Amino acid sequence: MYRTKQAVTSLLPRAQERYSSCIIRNSLSPAVIASTGSTSCPNSPLRKFSSAPPPPTDSAALQSASAGTYEAQMYDAWCQDPASVHPSWDAHFRGGSSSVVLPDMAGAGGMAAGAKADSQVIDAHLAVQGTIRSYQVRGHLAAQIDPLGLNNMDKEKAKNMIIRSVTVEDKDLDTVFQLPKTTYIGGQEKSLPLREIIKRLENVYCNHIGVEYMHINNLDQINWIRERLETPGALELENVEKRLLLARISRAIGFESFLAKKWTAEKRFGLEGVEMLIPCMKQVIDRSTELGVECVVMGMPHRGRLNVLANVCRKPLEQILTQFSGLEAADEGSGDVKYHLGTYIERLNRATNKNIRLSVVANPSHLEAANPIVEGKVRAEQFYRGDTEGKKAMSLLLHGDAAFAGQGVVYETMGMSELPDYTTKGTVHIVANNQIGFTTDPRYSRSSPYCTDVGRVVNAPIFHVNADDPEAVML
Repeated sequence: MYRTKQAVTSLLPRAQERYSSCIIRNSLSPAVIASTGSTSCPNSPLRKFSSAPPPPTDSAALQSASAGTYEAQMYDAWCQDPASVHPSWDAHFRGGSSSVVLPDMAGAGGMAAGAKADSQVIDAHLAVQGTIRSYQVRGHLAAQIDPLGLNNMDKEKAKNMIIRSVTVEDKDLDTVFQLPKTTYIGGQEKSLPLREIIKRLENVYCNHIGVEYMHINNLDQINWIRERLETPGALELENVEKRLLLARISRAIGFESFLAKKWTAEKRFGLEGVEMLIPCMKQVIDRSTELGVECVVMGMPHRGRLNVLANVCRKPLEQILTQFSGLEAADEGSGDVKYHLGTYIERLNRATNKNIRLSVVANPSHLEAANPIVEGKVRAEQFYRGDTEGKKAMSLLLHGDAAFAGQGVVYETMGMSELPDYTTKGTVHIVANNQIGFTTDPRYSRSSPYCTDVGRVVNAPIFHVNADDPEAVML
């Protein structure tokens, strides 16, 4: 108590100074604390009881090793939350003082405490950040997404194309760099060797999935996609999911094989080569149903329609196979070909144990003409269900690559996607890239590198996937 009394005596006569008031824990009465107001006392015995002290004013002290270490700690805390440090430190760092020591810039192989930041080290870290962003922006150009291997880029050429503004030498590959907050490739790790950084980025962006999402204006959406792509282990399936995938592929291939043997000369627009379309659609429907969707309206071209009706909608096989026999004179109906017809069915989704209504609209030979019809049906479903957020009814559109890039109704439909009176709150588009438009090579049918580039107009994320990698398609 004597010591406290002596300290208080030395405190009270002092005039107000620049820094905030000293804090005594459980030693002074509230009245005494209130009487001090914002008084500060850097040289008072009470300073030992206070929060973080103000920065030393002596320039020699700032340059010492101990001051440099302490300042680095204060800078770390200030970067996390400016309110967590003394107000004088806040003013000090906001003022951009040249004596601030950058905190552990080089990670495990970083600078000594108190040393001035080496411009080469800063440049190296900025180059690493630029490399990470280059993979996020341009990695899809080097992705191995062509099952035929016609357009896949050589690995070394791809690396030079992506990291084109930086020269990466072998001696730099084992240097440890701190990871920026714009990537999730480290998981729980905050720093990684450059070799491991490039390896993980190539595995995410240059493998069998090419992702275009950095053109989106919404930062939250970018980070949502980035986290689900880059987090270690995110691109792996569990054994249960792999078995389900195998069963669905087997059913799709088995159906196509049966039709090919039974009706060899019939037009059936088979799904050979893109059998992964069926597991992909079922995965979309399963996940949507799990999140509360009750109705899915689908529009699609000729290719794969019979397989979708049989394995996705579960239309009775006898009704599908009857179409191969043709209609008799006494039969009802228009007699339209089987790959123009649609269906409507309500069934139990066994993956989620929820009822789901599936509808495939009929379409003419003008393939994309069904797009606005699908969107209109979904809009009507949402209206009568009172679904203002698009969480109960959704649209799923399938396309061929040439039709998606070449027919104006695709762009016209997308142009209405954000209009208040027409929006359906989003549509899932699946494009089967046949790499030929009837008889036209893609090099002579469009000017854009991808058939899906029209989707960039509405800030839609675009995923290019190699259909020969079933697990990549499911992810």
